Amino acid sequence: MDLTNFESSLSLALHTDPSPSSQPSYRAPIADDSVHLLRDAYLRDSLHNRPIPLQLLDQLAETGGFGYVDVDTNLGEESDEVEQEGKEVRILGYSMCIKRQRRWESPSSCSSSSVLPSKRTKVEPDLELRREYILSWGNQPLSVADPDIFEIMEKERRRQVLGIELVASENFVCQGVLDALGSHLTNKYSEGFPGARYYGGNKYIDQIEWLCHDRALKAFDLDPGCWGVNVQPYSCTSANFAVYTGLLLPKDRIMGLDSPSGGHVSHGYNIPGGKKISGASIFFESLSYKVNPLTGYIDYDKLEEKAIDYRPKILICGGSSYPREWDYARFRLIADKCGAILMCDMAHISGLVAAKECLSPFDYCDIVTSTTHKSLRGPRGGIIFFRKGKIQKKQGVCLGRTDDHGRYDFEERINFAVFPSLQGGPHNNHIAALAVALKQVATPEYTAYIRQVKRNAQTLASALLRRNCKLVTGGTDNHLLVWDLRTFGLTGKNFEKVCEACHISLNKTPIFGDNGTISPGGVRIGTPAMTTRGCLEGDFEMIADILLRAAHVASTIQKEHGKIQKEFQKGLESSRDVIELRNQVESFAIQFAMPGCDV
Repeated sequence: MDLTNFESSLSLALHTDPSPSSQPSYRAPIADDSVHLLRDAYLRDSLHNRPIPLQLLDQLAETGGFGYVDVDTNLGEESDEVEQEGKEVRILGYSMCIKRQRRWESPSSCSSSSVLPSKRTKVEPDLELRREYILSWGNQPLSVADPDIFEIMEKERRRQVLGIELVASENFVCQGVLDALGSHLTNKYSEGFPGARYYGGNKYIDQIEWLCHDRALKAFDLDPGCWGVNVQPYSCTSANFAVYTGLLLPKDRIMGLDSPSGGHVSHGYNIPGGKKISGASIFFESLSYKVNPLTGYIDYDKLEEKAIDYRPKILICGGSSYPREWDYARFRLIADKCGAILMCDMAHISGLVAAKECLSPFDYCDIVTSTTHKSLRGPRGGIIFFRKGKIQKKQGVCLGRTDDHGRYDFEERINFAVFPSLQGGPHNNHIAALAVALKQVATPEYTAYIRQVKRNAQTLASALLRRNCKLVTGGTDNHLLVWDLRTFGLTGKNFEKVCEACHISLNKTPIFGDNGTISPGGVRIGTPAMTTRGCLEGDFEMIADILLRAAHVASTIQKEHGKIQKEFQKGLESSRDVIELRNQVESFAIQFAMPGCDV
């Protein structure tokens, strides 16, 4: 049979009942797409001289694949009113009886009783019931939608309220930031940048991101003609890697502060055995500079010597646990001598920079990155500032920093690295929340807050020093301090465990000269979070007493049970001193309000 005959036979077959039946039957038309599918199947099988089974036609129709289902109705006596005419035909070797339904008169020309219902009808479920079923989940509160997650979140809320938060990289955000983070903005996809998105419907998303740009520049008192900003990075580590990706080639050299000296692993770090810890060290070559082991301060002379020999493409200043000021002017001179781009990671001190309570990297650096959630009190994320416009003559020119017209070329290269090279769509709820936080940063109230953060840090440092505790560099210039616990015979890990059991949060950190991250010899302590809750100098005097008592408890447990973690943990769980100190901590912490928390 040729194709023309097949199509004619197929048209007849669409009204064919494959099995004899005493009941009349009517087959509704098969959809056009299905006809094409069967036609294609016929062509394929013809090439292999195989007949196409006609059962396929009936199977497709009977399963409702064309949007119809069989309605088995016994028409009874009315079946006599249906006139059928049959004709036997053979298609592809199959015998078939074609039945045709008589054309009925229109309802307008005859009574309704003369029109028989079709045996095949389209199913129409209750649309409102379906709609309610789909939408039923949409307005459930978290306590109803997921009681398990809700219960754990409430426990975390209680932990925060009843604890003393001393992690230097943490803070408490305001209700406005929480509202933006938990808003409908999370629904929108907006890959690209304002005015150049890959999706429609971003009119208001663009407005939010532009406003966030403006507020970021205003918060740090930057000229929009000289500085640009990208607010899309998901974290400061992402921001740092975007800078490397945009400005460097694989295996180009970077140079940052050694992690045990107070640097961050995103600036490149290899452990003594040679293992590369971060992506920065895996994809780029890194060499670290270090602090003076006697003073804890950065040794700028050795840094300069090492940088001139190593000649990094990017020289990085900034760290995660360095309690002193950074000499940006000296860094600028070193960068110019070795032909490097000067980048600052101000993640920890960005709030102090905005409030002008420490030296500003913007006076000397080409690139400045930061987190947005530490001393800035914003949502968790990253941000990149970069120079733009005509290059300043007082700064040295290096490859990859300017275009052919003597202008900075950072903007296009960094933006492209953020998207599409490394990230997908930005988190619009985060960008809106960041805009809220940056608006607060530009207020006198925020400046007063940062000043109190510094006073509290200096009060805590002085109180610990008076109690014969040893601090790295002997004190602090910013919001954090590093306590060397080796004088107590303790490791930072065991002390952190005791503090956590007593509802005090801080984090272990290596001390330059100890065995590093395996068993760090100190802890890092910060004052921003408890200052946000309203703690003043007198309160941090009491916190110093609590910390010293925790150190004595840890020493007692270690003497009685040893340093082995399993045994130390058993002693910790059975210690009455821990219970007493925990009660003291909770009684102290409950006095202070928690922003955005109704307790």
